[in-house]
Amino acid sequence: MTGMASRISRLNAAGDRVGWALPALALRLFPAAVFFASGRTKVEGLTIKPATYFLFEHEYALPLIPPHLAAVGATLAEHLLPVLLVLGLMTRGAALGLLAMTLVIQVFVYPGAWATHGLWAACLLALIARGPGALSLDALLGLDRRG
Repeated sequence: MTGMASRISRLNAAGDRVGWALPALALRLFPAAVFFASGRTKVEGLTIKPATYFLFEHEYALPLIPPHLAAVGATLAEHLLPVLLVLGLMTRGAALGLLAMTLVIQVFVYPGAWATHGLWAACLLALIARGPGALSLDALLGLDRRG
């Protein structure tokens, strides 16, 4: 068993050398792409599409939030928060906002899509827990020292 333990130890050491910068960058870019693409489907130019309001009234129907406000809020969030993630600026807050959106989507809109939402949540939770990595404005500006 010592040979196997030694090999596992070497593999773990190789993984440690990868560092956090590249995984953190990937964890920022891929959820950002998904949410930004979703936001783009909700607008035409700088105007929220009538179809977006319709979806929030009829398909997405969230409790406690008027459909018009939910449509505007979600559309703004899906444009702003992904840009912050890509830049690595206010990363933990942006990830927290997208995690909240993910949870709302999972619980109230598409409860059957737990596998997809779980992947988004895992990426966002890692960013909240570990930070944006060295390849971020947060790190460059000294806003996240764990970067």
